[in-house]
Amino acid sequence: MSAGPGDDPGAAAGFDESRLEDAAAVEAADPGGMLRQVASSAAQIREARVLAAEAGLDRIAEEGRPRAVVVAGMGGSGISGDVLAAVCGPGCPVPVLTVRDHRLPGWVGAADLVIAVSCSGATEETLAVAAEAARRGCRLLLVGGRNSPLAELAENTRGVFVPVRSVGQPRATLWGLTVPLLMAARALRLADVPDEVLESTATRLEDVAYRCRPDSEPFVNPAKRIALDLARDFPMVWGTSPLANVAAYRMCCQLNENAKYPGVFGELPEANHNQVVAFDGFFGRASGAGDPDDFFRDRTDDAEHGLHLVVMRDTDEHPQVARRREVSAELASARGVPVTEIRAEGEHPLERMATLVAVSDYVTVYLAIALGVDPTPVATIQELKARIADV
Repeated sequence: MSAGPGDDPGAAAGFDESRLEDAAAVEAADPGGMLRQVASSAAQIREARVLAAEAGLDRIAEEGRPRAVVVAGMGGSGISGDVLAAVCGPGCPVPVLTVRDHRLPGWVGAADLVIAVSCSGATEETLAVAAEAARRGCRLLLVGGRNSPLAELAENTRGVFVPVRSVGQPRATLWGLTVPLLMAARALRLADVPDEVLESTATRLEDVAYRCRPDSEPFVNPAKRIALDLARDFPMVWGTSPLANVAAYRMCCQLNENAKYPGVFGELPEANHNQVVAFDGFFGRASGAGDPDDFFRDRTDDAEHGLHLVVMRDTDEHPQVARRREVSAELASARGVPVTEIRAEGEHPLERMATLVAVSDYVTVYLAIALGVDPTPVATIQELKARIADV
């Protein structure tokens, strides 16, 4: 028998902004506790620092600096590699890249460090890459669930294994997965991330959690306010630096998984060479302004909603990118496209990254709740995995 609309726990019940007006309504609309998972970010940093130290992570530097660092991971685990690369920054003495695939690039060998990250420790693609890295004699760091296939692989190789305690969903365990990578980069002198910075980042995450807490009303809660602004719009999310680009990509992934909602990722200056033209297209709000018979004008004048530009704004921007950001916002506004900014806070790259990610994580959960969607389940992913396994 085919499933009806009410059989999917993630199916939308319709937009209702009153769901965000009090903590009881928010809790009732979030049965899987995704907000509690997001609010655990600061605790994740502190716990992961202890677990990484207990695992003897500093051993990763015994053979000196690798030729390259390759992070293997998918979904909410794979984003940890992007965060690592962004925090190491453009001045990093070795390349840092993320592989989201079953295959390890052909050039990777014994001179390189491969970091396999899987919250469950059982991700098919990540295990395949880790096993190939072991066969090639690569230096290995494995980060994931205890008593998992990834942990077993560590026992059978010379890899260092750091256990991770999942807070629920892999996408909500970002900092538990990422901190071991940052500490490995610190041991290898690829990034300056002392314990003081880890603690200051945790403190900033606690501050974001307080400002975005469920019992804070929408007019003072930045995440609730942005969620209501975005509701029924089509978000186009742009970053203004390599670091902010990662946060923009993360927000689009969270829109997909938490709110079951589309989002288009872009980065400046590249978005000014393609995506900006969409302001004048079918999903714009003022296209065809000079021609009253224009088809697109009729479409957008009758539509209440369309594109919405979300700018993930870093405090460290190239001067020309800063100018592009300003002009892009002007062009969007002139065409009736709303513009929302989410600004990084702090000085260290990790602090800036964490604050951008934290606010946008709350936004996507509150958007789900306002739309009547349970933020936690990912039913389509589970169905896809089951159907692949049946082949």
